[in-house]
Amino acid sequence: MSTLESWVAAVCSELGLAGELDRDVILDTARDVAHAVARPAAPLTAYLMGRAVGAGADPEEVAARVRRLAESWPAE
Repeated sequence: MSTLESWVAAVCSELGLAGELDRDVILDTARDVAHAVARPAAPLTAYLMGRAVGAGADPEEVAARVRRLAESWPAE
């Protein structure tokens, strides 16, 4: 198990979270936001995505919507 996998498992255990985690969707979306918007936007966006999913939104749909928004974000 990699350090990342161990960390995610430990955080999920600590926070009482169960279920599958598609880390590639999260990391890919964070990467896209970091490149298209700003680096500090990536962790904040991941948090906001988590809130949306926690409120019942579909994770894949949330990621797709955020990616579309990042792709359309005006360059500075």
